[in-house]
Amino acid sequence: MVRNFLFLFFILCPLALAFSQNKKINATTISRIAIDADEFLGYDSFGYSYQIKNNVFSKMKGNESWEYKNISLGRIAKVDLQNPLKIVLFYEDFNTVILLDNQLNKITEINFSQNNIPIVVTFIGMSAQNQLWIYNALNQQIGLFDYLKNEYKTVSTPLTEPIKYYQTDFNTFYWIDKKNNWFSCDIFGKTTALGKTADFDKIEIINNHQYIFSKANLLYFTDNSHTNPDDVSEIEVLEKTFNKFYYKDQILSIFTAKEILNYKIVTP
Repeated sequence: MVRNFLFLFFILCPLALAFSQNKKINATTISRIAIDADEFLGYDSFGYSYQIKNNVFSKMKGNESWEYKNISLGRIAKVDLQNPLKIVLFYEDFNTVILLDNQLNKITEINFSQNNIPIVVTFIGMSAQNQLWIYNALNQQIGLFDYLKNEYKTVSTPLTEPIKYYQTDFNTFYWIDKKNNWFSCDIFGKTTALGKTADFDKIEIINNHQYIFSKANLLYFTDNSHTNPDDVSEIEVLEKTFNKFYYKDQILSIFTAKEILNYKIVTP
C-alpha cells in the first residue's frame, strides 16, 4: 500500500510541477529608454518619469526636467508619487517629510520630531483628505497625520510582527510581515488578513488579492482570490538581471543598470 502511494506521488508530482511551470504571461516590448540614475521610481498619470541620482530627485519627460535636492536632510528613503501635485519625499534619518508640487517646488516641510505627540516614522505614504499614512516605531501602530492641521491619530492596534514590505494607496495601508503574512488597514482602522504571499526578493501589490513579485531574478504574477494559493504565472521578460520593477495600468517597467524597458502585459 505504502509502495503504491509512493509510486503515485513520484509520478504525479512532476506532472503537477510541469503544469504550474507552463503557466506563462507574455510580455510585449513597448520601449527601451536609456537612463542614468541610481534608482528608477516610476511614472505618473501624465507620463513623467521619476528617478534619483546622487540623492537628487528628478522628474522628466522629453526635453522637460526638474530637480530637487536637500543635502541637509541626508538620504531620500522613500518617495510617494500617487499625487503628482503633492509628491512625498521622506528623509528617515531626520524624521522629516518634504511635500513638492508638480514642478518640484517645496510646498511644506514636516519634522515629526517637533510634533506634540512623539512620532518616529519608519514607513510613510500619501493618504486621502490632506493626510499621510504613518507607521510610528514608538508604538508600532499605523496612524494618519493631517499635514494642514498638524494633527496625528493612530488607527491600528500595535503590530506584533516586524514589517518586511509595505505599500500604500489613498485609502489603504498594506503590509507584509517577516513571515510573509499579508494585511491591510483602511483609513477607519479596519485591519484585514489577506493571506500569505509567496517568498520574494521584491514585490509590488496591485490590489487586495493580486501582486507581482520577483525571486532569483524571475518575475511572477499571483492572485490570492483563486482557490489554489500556489496559482502563480511566470512573466516572461528578456532581462535576466534587473534592479527593480514597476507596474501600473498593465505596463511593466524593468529598471536595469543602463535602461528602462517597458512591457505591455495582460494579467489573468
